[in-house]
Amino acid sequence: MLYVSIQELEAAINYWRSQSPAEGEELSLCPEASALAKPYALMIVQGAQRIPMDVLDELARTAIQTFSKTNQNK
Repeated sequence: MLYVSIQELEAAINYWRSQSPAEGEELSLCPEASALAKPYALMIVQGAQRIPMDVLDELARTAIQTFSKTNQNK
């Protein structure tokens, strides 16, 4: 996967939120959802539909790849 679409990022964020719901009074996201939320927000602001995988940090790349592997098995 060279690019990740905004739809894939949104689905991955929702997947990670279901795996590890927000906690505490501040409702903090799990590390994976948080790592994906940053590029997702930038894409919304910039009006981008996809971004290269290599611009994601390591945690975000791992989170999207794990989601993609899990989603392929369904």
